[in-house]
Amino acid sequence: MRRRSAASPLVRQQEQPQGQQWDQQRDQAPSGPFPPDRTDAAPAPVPQPPPQQRQLRTEFDFQLPRGYVDGQGVVHQDGTMRLSTARDELIPLRDVRVQENPAYLSVVLLGRVITRLGTLPSVHDGIVEHMFASDLAFLQDFYRQINAEGHTRAAVSCPHCSEPFEVELGGSRLGES
Repeated sequence: MRRRSAASPLVRQQEQPQGQQWDQQRDQAPSGPFPPDRTDAAPAPVPQPPPQQRQLRTEFDFQLPRGYVDGQGVVHQDGTMRLSTARDELIPLRDVRVQENPAYLSVVLLGRVITRLGTLPSVHDGIVEHMFASDLAFLQDFYRQINAEGHTRAAVSCPHCSEPFEVELGGSRLGES
């Protein structure tokens, strides 16, 4: 076992009088618990309220013109459609029915984005397939409107009187953006 000699730095530091150690620490530390007062310092910034975040609406209620009639004869008119995702528009393209008949794309797509219809437990393309043509046309138009987020309207002005107004632009077939 090795003993430390008196010349060891550890022993030398311990041999210093307590007052000298405190003087060294005080000289190295900043003066006081707060930084020195400065007269040229800028005033503290006033905290700003956080910016309001825009809430994105993802579901939209609708009412079918005629309504879907289920197997028991119950008419379902009120429903909800959610915004479409890229996946919603891509998945139906793999469907054999869509590959054989491209017009079937809107049926499959609507079956994916309609989240509620009346009191039905679920909505799928089989239900959309049995809707009246006027309800299908309504849902196709509704789909275009909510997914375009206002881009189906254009501000124009009358060429005769220069009065401004908006017109609804015709879109492409559903699912083909």
